[in-house]
Order: sequence, then C-alpha cells, then structure tokens
Amino acid sequence: MAFRKPGRVSLALTTAVTASLALAACSSSSSGGSGAVNTAINTPECADYKVYGDHSGKKVSVYTGIIAPEDAAHIASWTQFEKCTGIKVSYEGSKEFEAQLIVRVKSGNAPDIAYLPQPGLLAKLVTGTGKVLQPPAETAANVDKWWGKDWKGYGTVNGTFYAAPLGANVKSFVWYSPSMFKKNNWTIPTTWDEMLQLSDKIAGTGIKPWCAGFGSGDATGWVGTDWVEDVMLRTAGADVYDQWIAHKIPFNDPKVVAAFDKVGGILKNDKYVNGGLGDVKSIATTKFQDGGIPITTGKCAMHRQASFYASNWPKGTKIAEDGDIYAFYLPPIDASLGKPVLGGGEFVAAFADRPEVKAFQTFVSSDTWANTKAKLGNWVSANKGVDLANYTD
Repeated sequence: MAFRKPGRVSLALTTAVTASLALAACSSSSSGGSGAVNTAINTPECADYKVYGDHSGKKVSVYTGIIAPEDAAHIASWTQFEKCTGIKVSYEGSKEFEAQLIVRVKSGNAPDIAYLPQPGLLAKLVTGTGKVLQPPAETAANVDKWWGKDWKGYGTVNGTFYAAPLGANVKSFVWYSPSMFKKNNWTIPTTWDEMLQLSDKIAGTGIKPWCAGFGSGDATGWVGTDWVEDVMLRTAGADVYDQWIAHKIPFNDPKVVAAFDKVGGILKNDKYVNGGLGDVKSIATTKFQDGGIPITTGKCAMHRQASFYASNWPKGTKIAEDGDIYAFYLPPIDASLGKPVLGGGEFVAAFADRPEVKAFQTFVSSDTWANTKAKLGNWVSANKGVDLANYTD
C-alpha cells in the first residue's frame, strides 16, 4: 500500500454531514434515559458539532491496539465532541487487541467501535463473524468527499464498504540524531549501498548503527514484516508486492526470499545491531516502543520505523532537522523502481448501530476531527480536508 494524498485547506463540516437530517433526527431525543439535557450544544463553540445531535448520558466504547503514549492524543481529540454531544467515549487500548477483538466479537462482547490496523483483519471479521455493520450514509459521504478511492477500497470487503479510514502513517523512515550525524560528519544516505557503507563506518567507531524492537504483545513481529515489505517494494516493485499480499506468489518465491535476505543482512548482523539493547536476539524481546530510544543516549545511530513512532520519543524531544531527532527516507535499492513509500493506517469498524455510535463514526471520518487530531501532533492523515498548517512538524 502506497499512501500519498496531499492535504487541502478546509475546516468546514462536510456538506453531506451538515445536510444529514437522519442523523440529527434519530438523536434529538437521546438523553440517556436520565432526563439530562446538554446545554452546551447551543453554545458558539459547538456550532460545528450541532449536526451530531444531543446524546446526553450515552456512551460509546472504542477498542484499539493504540496504547500509551500514542493513546493520549486520540482521547484528547474528541473532548469537544463529548462536550457538545453529551456522549462519553470510553477508550480501551490493548497489546492483545488483534487476538482479543475476534474473541470478543464471536462471544457477543464486541465493542461499539474498533480501530483496525489492517484491511486483512477487517476482511476476517466481516467474513468470519458477520458482525461488522455498514457505516451510516453520512460516514460514507465523508469518505467519498475527503478520501481517495484507494482508501475507501481498503475499508471495503467483497464490494461492500464497511470501515472508514481514520489516520495514515508513512513507514519508510529511518530515525536518527542530527547532532550525532553532524558531530561525526556522517552524511544522510540516498541509496541502499550508501546506507550500508554508512553502517560499516558507524560500526567502526564502536557504536552500533542500528537498533530495533519487535515486541508488541500478541502482534509481536509486525515491525519485521514492515522491514520486509519496504524492501520488497525496493527490490521487486509494487506489482510483485501486490501479488505477494494477494497470495498469488508463495513465501518461498525467490523474490520474497531475496527481500528477507536483504533485511537479514542488517537485522541479523551482530556488527550492526542491537545498539543499547543487546545482541541480535534482543530484537524479538524489545518492545517496539523502546526500539529507537538508544539513539537519544548515543548508543545507536539509526532506527527504521513509521511516522507514528514520533510519539514514543522522550517528552521534550525536538523533532526537526536541527533538533534532537529527525528522520530520512529509507533509500531505494533498484533505481528503476523509483522511490516507493510503504504506508499504513487504521480503519473504523462498528459493531453497534445506536444513534450515538453512528454520530461518533461520522465525526471521526470528518475533516473537523482530522484537523483537530493533526493539531495534537505526531500524526498524519490522508484526509484531503486537513489544513497542512495544522501539522505540528
């Protein structure tokens, strides 16, 4: 998946949502059975949220694999929505999300909303449980307006749209310390061979050039698959990559094996890893959140990880070309294949069709939410309604 949608300045609520009488109507009498009335809904700061209706006393549960420290910005992103609609959003992040979600859905204990990190998991839930509900028309209209057709396709199973995209991330990044590079006269590599030459040069100084962590609870290992996917795009190209993920070529196909060997040339090299964390074996037991931290203490020089890793640097870390930490593009291998970018994202699936759940689904598919989330930092979206000025770095 190569995600590359430029932002477009717009802070207005989508026409489709604004015109949604159905959503407002089904929520107009939602007071949670407690007689509570949400007086905030008529205040000026709630003007953009009035369309979602008054759901005072209602709750929506969100289950996800996004945990601390990344969860804080998500929880903060719907503060105004909660105030203006009266909905209380209950957030639960878990390292065991992917395995437990299927168990919970099949046992009748599904959350209202789940953030799915892979289209494959969505397909498994749709075909294996039959419990994923189609989103309301307002949500679908938001996706049609603010997202590309490819993104809607990732949330579609067997021709039916189920899950709106939430956020995006760029995975083809190598994090490093600008001051460490400057002090040692190291140059940002622009080719894979240059990167390996730099790795040898760094190793010669006594510093391990690479650090990594694959640990992620039940999802342990996904960092390794990202490495292989990035290399597949650089050695075999997007067409072969698509054949691979569609199971049209086997895992022992020579092109796949070659990609694994390229990755192993770095991650299984004792001279290269695992700076500040241990030997090669320590990669599997190191939490992915800790994988790049040795860069901040000078024990490691480079860490390949996605844009969302920005949330994991110690508090106060300046992320900039002249800051404490920055990132460069993971270099290409075969120049004829251009400069591919591996991307990822989350998709919002619903297992309940209550009015307040539909309101939340529509809100997080809107440009209003995307701009709010962008201002909170360390996050990227392919929502075309995001004002680029709202990104923090």
